[in-house]
Amino acid sequence: MTSRCRRPPAAVLLILILLLAFPLQSPAADIFLDEQFNGIERWELFSFKNIENHSTYRATNLMGTSCLEASSDNSASALLLSERFDAYIFPMISWRWRISNIYQKGDISKKEGDDAPVRIYVMFEYDPEKASVFKKIKYEVIRALYGEYPPHSSLNYVWSSRKHPERFLPNPYTDLAMVFPMASGKEDVGKWLEHTTNILQDYRSAFGEDPPSVAAIGVMSDSDNTGESARACLDYIRIHTSPSP
Repeated sequence: MTSRCRRPPAAVLLILILLLAFPLQSPAADIFLDEQFNGIERWELFSFKNIENHSTYRATNLMGTSCLEASSDNSASALLLSERFDAYIFPMISWRWRISNIYQKGDISKKEGDDAPVRIYVMFEYDPEKASVFKKIKYEVIRALYGEYPPHSSLNYVWSSRKHPERFLPNPYTDLAMVFPMASGKEDVGKWLEHTTNILQDYRSAFGEDPPSVAAIGVMSDSDNTGESARACLDYIRIHTSPSP
């Protein structure tokens, strides 16, 4: 692969900036999102301008199960939920997924291998009123360049092609993102796996502090660094208040 096909830090920044433009939603129920993927009307497609090949997303049916099918072939693009939520009201996220294969050259700890058949992003909005003087200066410089504040930080839940001993590790492009390999390797390829995790606890473990309250979510399948291909399916995604929605 040439460097032209790799996703640069600016592209990671742009996807997160776009998410922060969506409105904050605070429903009264104990579930903010119960997405069964009978359709994808609540989601926005985002493509990277410097990556020619785009991953594709569609609501489909797999053996009687409605799901989101994400297909990547030497490509990258994302699907973004068009609302934000308060992570302190809705700290739990649950999902069920499966993949067709892992990437032979995939390694989320390195830039040249930073691809995953499926990712779920949780991103947190920067709050200038709570930032240190140094961080305020840094973020004002970035806003001057891009026209908007970048996110404060993000969590990235992935199906990793390789097994990693760490519970989480930094994204190889930016220390503003921490990557959690929730599933890894080829042992469970083709199987449905379910996960539930606490966003606030994960954030505190990864960053050593409390996160900002406003968060956004996105899904991505990417293979622009490895040049490989894969298909992933998400049966559901839930964002809710308690461990058992």
